[in-house]
Amino acid sequence: MAFTYISAGLLILVLLLTQGSILVKAKVPAVIVFGDSSVDTGNNNVIATVLKSNFHPYGRDFEGGRPTGRFCNGRVPPDFISEAFGLKPTIPAYLDPAYNISDFASGVCFASAGTGYDIVTSSVLNVIPLLKELEYFQDYQNKLRAYVGEAKAKEIVTEALYLVSLGTNDFLENYYIFPQRRAHLSPTQFQDFLIGLAENFLRKLYNLGARKFSLTGLPPMGCLPLERTTNFPGHHDCVEEYNNVALEFNGKLSSLAIKLNRELPGIRILDAEAFKIFDQIIRKPDAYGFEVVEKACCATGTYEMSYLCSQHSPFTCEDASKYVFWDAFHPTEKTNKIISDYVTPLLLANFA
Repeated sequence: MAFTYISAGLLILVLLLTQGSILVKAKVPAVIVFGDSSVDTGNNNVIATVLKSNFHPYGRDFEGGRPTGRFCNGRVPPDFISEAFGLKPTIPAYLDPAYNISDFASGVCFASAGTGYDIVTSSVLNVIPLLKELEYFQDYQNKLRAYVGEAKAKEIVTEALYLVSLGTNDFLENYYIFPQRRAHLSPTQFQDFLIGLAENFLRKLYNLGARKFSLTGLPPMGCLPLERTTNFPGHHDCVEEYNNVALEFNGKLSSLAIKLNRELPGIRILDAEAFKIFDQIIRKPDAYGFEVVEKACCATGTYEMSYLCSQHSPFTCEDASKYVFWDAFHPTEKTNKIISDYVTPLLLANFA
């Protein structure tokens, strides 16, 4: 009888362990990231730009309290999505010398804070242009083939989940600031121009083997603390003109996804629209456990980001979880987690 109990106990233990291994089994072989500061995990650390965040108080709530180059107090959406897909909880930046191809094989980030679809956007703060991110991806593929072999590398590239998130800088650091594009293009024409660039980029990624895409458009960019601060005529409320432009652009991006899904064999582009949940957080912050939405946690919370978000500022908040925004342009880790939790079930349903 005792033997029966022990055998049954062992059987249950084996079943539980087997179930656990199934639960944590990766749903895709890798998560590969392109875009701007919404998803950059540290590539700007090693390039000649003033747009950096590899210093305190950035990263103060990251594991070990380390500033990694993420424009946040903690993790950014690709980190949460990678973990949800059974992969590592943080995605390394491709240019970070602390990592190599063994780290990148299951996830890598090519994103650069301050970049956009438009080459003019990346030149504003001397960051990595989107097509350069694509060149790094090609370099990554060469290293991957040398590391795991031709067949395995092809499998990883084909089955990986590609996160693409950018566009905000094209409007807020380019179109609405400098006259180069605005002098010749209306907001609608500029949107169409960017959509053309986005299509070109996605087709190039497809030709390089990518098949599974999560495509994220613009946030309610008129509600970023920096935009509210400078909205004197609107009494520091959200700039609804910018939000309307974001919605229009997102609609066109969604139409692009439908078009490419129809035209390119084997491709799957998911419109991972995050505007709605982000807007809900901003409009009803208390429903999500936030206390402050108009200003950011870092420094005065009105205009500071990058080096202006200094550890020497006496105004930086003590508890970032009460704030929707970490600096004047970027959400806190808590906001990133809520947005990621909103998008992830859709990604798992389509790509797991």
